[in-house]
Amino acid sequence: MRDIAERTGLPQPYLEQILLALKGAGLVRSKRGVGGGYVLARPPQEITLGQIVRAVDGPIVAGDFGLPHENGACEHEGQCVLLAVWSEVGEHMRSHLDSFTLADMVQRARGWANESKPVYH
Repeated sequence: MRDIAERTGLPQPYLEQILLALKGAGLVRSKRGVGGGYVLARPPQEITLGQIVRAVDGPIVAGDFGLPHENGACEHEGQCVLLAVWSEVGEHMRSHLDSFTLADMVQRARGWANESKPVYH
């Protein structure tokens, strides 16, 4: 944890909260003893960015509007249409984050380290 805190510049208590959330989601596991710390619980090809974000931040949503026609969410004219659009935006965010694995991110980071500027696809 100390190594990660130094490399990322994150305070160790905050990093500990993140790692505990990742552990609770089954994405990392802790190792005790000499050389202990945290290791991935699954291969990086099987862990998505969406899983990481959900573990740390909770459900991935665009806004806090609720779903159309649920709990009085559509109280005004046109609101159902807007809520449906925001629901679709949230689905696109979830789908996009789930399309990247931790292995993809490592590959991108290594590629960017060898380039003068990042390339977006």
